[in-house]
Amino acid sequence: MYASDLISYAVPPLKGADTGLMANQWMNDFHVRHLPVVDNGTFLGLVSEDHILNMPPDDAIHSHYEYGLINVFVQPHQHLYEIMKCVVDSGLSVVPVANKDRQYMGLITLDNLIKQLVESGSITHPGGVIVIEMTPRDYSLAEIARIIESEKVLILSSFITSNIDQSLIELTIKLNKEDLKHVVATLERFDYNVKDSFYESDYLDSLNDRYDSLIRYLNI
Repeated sequence: MYASDLISYAVPPLKGADTGLMANQWMNDFHVRHLPVVDNGTFLGLVSEDHILNMPPDDAIHSHYEYGLINVFVQPHQHLYEIMKCVVDSGLSVVPVANKDRQYMGLITLDNLIKQLVESGSITHPGGVIVIEMTPRDYSLAEIARIIESEKVLILSSFITSNIDQSLIELTIKLNKEDLKHVVATLERFDYNVKDSFYESDYLDSLNDRYDSLIRYLNI
């Protein structure tokens, strides 16, 4: 999944001549904290809610560029995971998409990004989840997959969580089976530390709680 596949036109871009009042109204209407500024098809940058609140409401945005536009965007060929990293690194509520010449193509909303991430990660597929804690040198997805598949269970998706201040990583694996007792026992027999496991109902309840919390945060 690439940026060009995720573009939404539901949130319009601002022009430099638009007022702070208009920008503030649009941010409220679309529940975002950033909006792209585009003139003659060229992406100039993102204006933030803080930027708007620091200028008189009737002034044009271009008259206050000294506050600084946010020069962050992704190109249409960039992958879903690169877009997620961009969001995490910059704290954006929308991600503009532009080509290498800064020609604006549209933007990606967090709602659409989360939806695609869920679908691409097989989160909605029936099954269970295990979390394995290990040192980086012990990580071998091929070996772990061999052990899991020996129990006639398939890996649907996986991802690694790591902390630069810690010596351990967590490997989260989504499997196509709900009853994971035999998988967990087999992994532990091979000295893997299964930190946690979730059956379908527990996993979906946890996921729904986190999704609801995120939506409440985005609507603040």
